[in-house]
Amino acid sequence: MRLSARVDYALRAAAELAATASGPGRGRPVTADQIARAQEIPPKFLESILLQLRRGGIVHAQRGPEGGYWLARPAEEISLADVIRVIDGPLAHVRGQRPEQLGYHGPARALQEVWIALRASEREILELVSVADVAAGTLPERVTELVADPRAWI
Repeated sequence: MRLSARVDYALRAAAELAATASGPGRGRPVTADQIARAQEIPPKFLESILLQLRRGGIVHAQRGPEGGYWLARPAEEISLADVIRVIDGPLAHVRGQRPEQLGYHGPARALQEVWIALRASEREILELVSVADVAAGTLPERVTELVADPRAWI
C-alpha cells in the first residue's frame, strides 16, 4: 500500500483536530497554522488539504479572527478510510483502474481476485480505525494483533 504525502498530512491534521476537540479548549476552531506547527506540515500544502477535507465533509471551517477548522462529525465516526477517500479517491487501484474493472486472461485470471481481496483487507483496517482511535493512541484489538506480529514490521 502506498499513501501519498497528501493523505499522510490529511490524516495527521484530522488526528490533531480530534485531539483538540477532546482536550482543553475543546469546541474552539483550530487554525491551519496551529495544525501545521503541531504536525510539521508545510502550511500552504495544508491549506489545500483542509479545503479538500472541507469539501469532502470531514471538517468545517470558519473565517475571521475566531476562525479555524474543526471536525464535521464526532471523531469516532470518521474512519481513516473516509479521509483517504476524500483525498485520493477509492482505496485500491491497479494501473489507475478499480480491480473489478480489470480483465485478466489465462493463468493470470486469479490476479483480479487477489487485488479485490487486498482492497477488502485494506478496507477492513482503514474503516475499523477512527480518527479518535489515532488521536487517543488506542487502536482496535484487530490492529494491535496485527502489529504484534514481528513480520508486520518488515
